[in-house]
Amino acid sequence: MESVSDIADSRAATNALLTELRKGHMRPAAVARFLGQATHRSMHQAVRRPQALAQLTALHGLLLAAATGRRPGRRWVVISWALSAAHLGLLEQRERLTAADALTLIRANLPALPGGASPWSGPLAIALDLADGRLAHHYGTASPFGDYADTFADAAYWSWLTLRNEPSRTVRTAAVAAWALPVVTVTAVALRRGTMPARPRPTLLRPAAAMQAVVALRHLTRR
Repeated sequence: MESVSDIADSRAATNALLTELRKGHMRPAAVARFLGQATHRSMHQAVRRPQALAQLTALHGLLLAAATGRRPGRRWVVISWALSAAHLGLLEQRERLTAADALTLIRANLPALPGGASPWSGPLAIALDLADGRLAHHYGTASPFGDYADTFADAAYWSWLTLRNEPSRTVRTAAVAAWALPVVTVTAVALRRGTMPARPRPTLLRPAAAMQAVVALRHLTRR
């Protein structure tokens, strides 16, 4: 029987792990086994993609240099590298990162970079989001890794910008809820069913996109 660490299809591997977790009824031993197997798969898949790991490390090395002396700065970049490296298995049949992946990861690290809190950072994040999507579509390089990185970038950057700069408690609450609800819902359904559900339809993600525009505009026009 093929080990979970060797399964090329990331969705199939995740479903196998979730099935075992559900069979264990979320008991501590089952959770520990789930985390151990998931960690082993992450490390195994990263080692199997040395080119992607090298690209990821080089990109974050540049970001780390730019983040020196800033807050959240270098710590943010290190966490970004660790999360990205742990999910290189989502590249599946690909061995390298693409330009679209690089733009997504840069967007995720805007809080650590010079100008990350400037009034123009919101429009820049939206522009990077549109650019990486167009690149992935144009060159046919979309992947589960890109989907994950895109979700991470949105949640990380927009939550940081909102909590740091948005004075309205109502807007902060609505924005964070719009970005967190799809993630929480998908996670809850996956744990309950023991399989990963389909990605949320675009219509379900429109509130999050709308809140991005609202937060960016308010940040841009605030004196």
